[in-house]
Parts: sequence; C-alpha cells; structure tokens
Amino acid sequence: MALDVIGKIIQVMDPVRGTSKAGKDWVKQEFVLETQETYPKKICIGMMGDKTNEISKFRVEDVVKVHLNLESREYNGKWYTNVNAWKIEQAMASNGGATNNMSSSPVNPEPDMNYGNSADASGDDLPF
Repeated sequence: MALDVIGKIIQVMDPVRGTSKAGKDWVKQEFVLETQETYPKKICIGMMGDKTNEISKFRVEDVVKVHLNLESREYNGKWYTNVNAWKIEQAMASNGGATNNMSSSPVNPEPDMNYGNSADASGDDLPF
C-alpha cells in the first residue's frame, strides 16, 4: 500500500546497522513525523539501505512530503506493522504562496429581505 504524508520532522534517530542471516550488511534509520491536521498525529517512519542518505538532507522542524509503504506481517500469532519510506522531499507550501483572494468590494452585512413592496389584493407579502 503506497501513501503520501506531509508533516514536520520532529526527531531523527541514529542509524542502526546489522548483518542478516545471509551475511548481508543492512542499515535502517527512523524519524518521527508530525502530521499537519486538526489533531496532529506522530508517525515513526523507517528508511532502509541507500534511502537512509535522503533523511540527512533535512533537519528537525523541516516540513516534508514522505512517500511510504505500509506493511504488516504475522509472527507467532501477533501482527507487526512497518511504515517504510521510499522517498522524502521538501513539501510545497500549503497555500502555494497565494495571497488572500477575497474581493475588495464592500459587502452588505444584512441581506436584502425586501422581495417587493407590491402586495397583491389579498394583502399577502410573500413573493410567491
């Protein structure tokens, strides 16, 4: 499952290195992203291998767009979920740098409730 998340980097952990059962070296680095929603969420996201170099381009407090995959696996009857990033980039400004587009013409604060002053012969004011 591929997703995109925009948020602020709030923490970058140190890289973790190891060797697999097959004898291959691996490296993983995680960082915490805080989403920019009404109720912000914190997400711990990992990057593996060569992708760990991408996180070094950013600092804590940078707003970034992260392309990630969610993956779950079962082990001994329990499920574990990984959030793995495959690309990280600088996020564009949410308003695109646009200025306020509100009209400069004056606005009538009270709506015109006068639907017509010509009452019919029955004395009914309603416009229909």
